Amino acid sequence: MISPDRPDDAPLRDDIPEDEEDFALEQSSGVDLMPELDAPESVKRGVALIKSHWKNAPNGPGVYRMIAADGEVLYVGKAKNVRKRVASYTRLAGHVNRIARMIAATADMVFISVETETDALLLESNLIKQLKPRFNVLMRDDKSFPYILIARDHDAPQITKHRGARARKGDYFGPFASVWAVNRALNALQRAFLLRSCVDSFYENRTRPCLLYQIKRCAGPCTGEISIADYEELVAEAKDFLTGKSRSVRERLAAEMTQAAEKLEFERAARLRDRISALSAIQGAQGINPHSVEEADVFAIAKDAGRFCIEAFFFRAFQNWGNRAYFPRADQSLSEEEVLGAFLAQFYGEHPSAPLVLLSHKIEDREILEDALYVRAKSPSPATGVPSGRPMRRVEVLTPQRGEKRELVEHALTNARQTLGRKLAEDSSQEKLLAALGGLFGLPTSPRRIEVYDNSHTGGTQAIGAMIVAGPAGFMKAHYRTFNIAGEAITPGDDYAMMRQVLTRRFTRLAKEAENEADAEAFPSKPDLVLIDGGRGQFDVARETLAASGLTNVAVVGIAKGADRNAGRETFFVEGREPFRLPPHDPALYFVQRLRDEAHRFAIGTHRAKRKKAFTTNPLDEIAGVGPARKRALLLAFGSAKAVAGAALSDLEKTPGVNKATARLVFEHFQRGD
Repeated sequence: MISPDRPDDAPLRDDIPEDEEDFALEQSSGVDLMPELDAPESVKRGVALIKSHWKNAPNGPGVYRMIAADGEVLYVGKAKNVRKRVASYTRLAGHVNRIARMIAATADMVFISVETETDALLLESNLIKQLKPRFNVLMRDDKSFPYILIARDHDAPQITKHRGARARKGDYFGPFASVWAVNRALNALQRAFLLRSCVDSFYENRTRPCLLYQIKRCAGPCTGEISIADYEELVAEAKDFLTGKSRSVRERLAAEMTQAAEKLEFERAARLRDRISALSAIQGAQGINPHSVEEADVFAIAKDAGRFCIEAFFFRAFQNWGNRAYFPRADQSLSEEEVLGAFLAQFYGEHPSAPLVLLSHKIEDREILEDALYVRAKSPSPATGVPSGRPMRRVEVLTPQRGEKRELVEHALTNARQTLGRKLAEDSSQEKLLAALGGLFGLPTSPRRIEVYDNSHTGGTQAIGAMIVAGPAGFMKAHYRTFNIAGEAITPGDDYAMMRQVLTRRFTRLAKEAENEADAEAFPSKPDLVLIDGGRGQFDVARETLAASGLTNVAVVGIAKGADRNAGRETFFVEGREPFRLPPHDPALYFVQRLRDEAHRFAIGTHRAKRKKAFTTNPLDEIAGVGPARKRALLLAFGSAKAVAGAALSDLEKTPGVNKATARLVFEHFQRGD
């Protein structure tokens, strides 16, 4: 079985001898071989190296790795028969340029034998995700999807957004394609079912209903506005709705509303009307909703100008729960089927699958993928240690040709083509702006990686340094970084010292990293251009720090705000030139302003989050053994955490609901200054 990520587009030969002597005889016969003089020396060396490893390759299913001289993993592949697959790389002719480069760079090979092709597919996807080989198809965005969680670790279950490992006990509904989609659904579900969204500590310390109860977004179980038994009925209704029983839920609410109106209970009838309206809003906002497909994942791939776009739609409970576009890194010589197959193996290495997977193109390893998804559904999750929770039934991977399923695929395919077209247009515009920026600041070529730095603090406290990154694909948010600025040597409010610490930490680490110059397609880790939000002082600090780190070929530019901080009147500081300004309507100026504003937004947002956390942190939360009930008792008795910290041991022991052991624990905690 050929891997969907197989780099060799030539068919495998089943007649390759298993005996080394026969293999050597065939290779010397000249079949399929380019004359020695026509092959580059690097390719000849790679072929010779692969031949030397061929005799140790397993004669069965497994995974192989091709490794460069510096230890970098170039490619991870799988095969039904690894020995035959490796033999296909020993030809000097018939390879596309990508495979020839891979063979030329190979200095070592590693083989792993497995029992079945399914095991090989699972192992291959895990290794690709971990090692990120540059000759494999790589899924660029592997961020986890948000889910709706109805927690089951409390008498009054909480409804909340969840992302990450499913360590908390409860019912998970999803995936939703974006945070925006799950927030919209949560907002409507709160209006429809009045489930609480507050954390347990907030719930335990309520003495009267909060604002959400007043605006009819919560039933108020915290203060007994609704009994736990009645609240459980609301939870059951919410679960029914999220599992596809929306019609029965709406019919039941409509019947209750009619009964309330007949009894002249108009306020209750109005509340039920509002809940029915909220349910209608959820269903009406889903866009395309299937009638015969209850639960499915839909993937469609489009290719244009050597780029690929995979559009994923998620349907649950007969509703469209959103879509997300992916732009995998793949060689343009690969077909849509190969890229889609490789992408799915990596995608489902992290995400649970629906019982039905619909594809726009037929993939070669469809049956193996079905087996792998079934095995993964039964096996414990590496994150939680428990199975994925899917029913123990086969997962179907189909490429429908007619009917509603085909309509869903066509809808996804249309979106993939449109998204890819927009992406290509944006990248073209971005490349022109990068070229203009390179010419403006005297760079020999267009910058591939731009780093922009900014600091944010409040009177020197909660100081944050922020770095944003931009490249040919726009803002590269996966590369953004924040720095907690600290140290006795830094005077609060000293922007120069703060900038020096941030840049020293960044450039020192960068200087230690081995930059892989061989892979011209990978996004570089070393910047071509560094923009500093600041004037002459910050600019000089950046130059000194860069020189001390030993990095070369990195341009530094300082951007000083204009008079009265007016946009369009910025002054630029570049080494070897006098400070200058740009014309007010220069496209390059607008581009620089966008970069600076993004850095400012990122720095301010991170600083505010840190400051908010410091404001809302309760010292009592840091004491192990003091739960919500005892914390509430202490606060009711003393009024504030500061008063608790200054209380005598005898006073703490007299607090109702706090025993002597807990009182001593609290007293010693504050006496130690923890």
